[in-house]
Amino acid sequence: MKLRITIIFSLLVTLVSCHQTYEHKTVICIPVYGQSLALGEEAERITDFDSLANYADGRIVTENLDHSFGYFDNDDLKHFAKKMVGYQKRAFELTVYSMAEVLADSTGKDTLFCIFPGGQGSTAIAQLVKGSEPYQKLIERIQTAYDAAQERGWTFVIPALCWMQGESDVEEYPETNYRQLLLQFVKDINEDVRHITEQQQDVQIISYQTNPVSRAKKFNPFAFNCPETEVPQTLMELVRDHPQFHASGPTYPYDFAREAIHIDGKGQQKHGLLVAEAALDILKGRNNLRGLLPISAESKDHEVVIRFNVPTPSLVFDTIQVRKAENYGFSVINEDNKDIAQQVFLQSDGEHQSADCIHILCSESPKGCRVRYAINGEKGKSGRLHGPRGNLRDSAGNWCWQFNIPLNKPTLNDESNL
Repeated sequence: MKLRITIIFSLLVTLVSCHQTYEHKTVICIPVYGQSLALGEEAERITDFDSLANYADGRIVTENLDHSFGYFDNDDLKHFAKKMVGYQKRAFELTVYSMAEVLADSTGKDTLFCIFPGGQGSTAIAQLVKGSEPYQKLIERIQTAYDAAQERGWTFVIPALCWMQGESDVEEYPETNYRQLLLQFVKDINEDVRHITEQQQDVQIISYQTNPVSRAKKFNPFAFNCPETEVPQTLMELVRDHPQFHASGPTYPYDFAREAIHIDGKGQQKHGLLVAEAALDILKGRNNLRGLLPISAESKDHEVVIRFNVPTPSLVFDTIQVRKAENYGFSVINEDNKDIAQQVFLQSDGEHQSADCIHILCSESPKGCRVRYAINGEKGKSGRLHGPRGNLRDSAGNWCWQFNIPLNKPTLNDESNL
């Protein structure tokens, strides 16, 4: 009898000692999802994982609420094996690393930031939406993070998700409706996340803009009909017009590994700082429109006037960070597949004295033409030196988003298309 009591007592002591109590925390989860740029492919890692683990008193964590960064794989067994053996050979620089550091610096010690990547390289959007394996893996990792927080009695919320996808849809001509698929993804991820977390707020989308038009086989910068612009144009329009989308920035101002498809480690870091600004706006309930985006484009006589949303006035042409493009990246294409733009300059228009505008002088009337920005570049190249690019930015370093706008048609800010 004594022996039995002793054993029971010992077991109770062990159970009590194993039960850890936690101070209440709030876990803010912001994953990144998409294709290879979301996974940081070829982006040489700059972030030191030991430093990241210790940053801000250890308040930056993975989906397991631990500090085992860099062990991503869609295959669960491979993911587990990488973590067990400490395999970091393919642990690249991710946008969410620098983002999380900024957010941790901007919040109190009772807040943790949960970050992890999801998605699959070389994959069009149709294979990343609900029902796909990458989507299911994303939901499983969100569930893992939520369950880990619940075990500790912590509040868990996903205010936003970073979207980095579109390269395959530009290059491979899948003949799908990118806008429709992306909006369905947003609807599905919002419903699935809210079902898991029971949060009241919608999941916001912090979107970059993919720019690899010159890598598409059929790309012709002078073609009046230019299907390669559908994806970047869609991303620009949703960021500008849709209340659930928020701007980070385009990729063309960065260096690319091999000047091919993937931004390098420094580019990932810089992009992460833009993501952090958008995330802070979301967390603080600010409705700031951060992207440098075209608001209207009008033609008169032989001139085009483009009015912009400028996050930090004023507009400037920067030919140092981004190699000078012809007409600073602007073109006006007519139905004969000819660029009629001759001169581009900055000026505020008479009606909007506080707005910064671009004026484009043309060789003939631009009515019915398409005005474009950063739809150019050497065949197969990406990045700030030889890829599709333009030289327009604001005074804070927000670069203008690539666009393709038909003149004299009521297409801007048409919410019926959202």
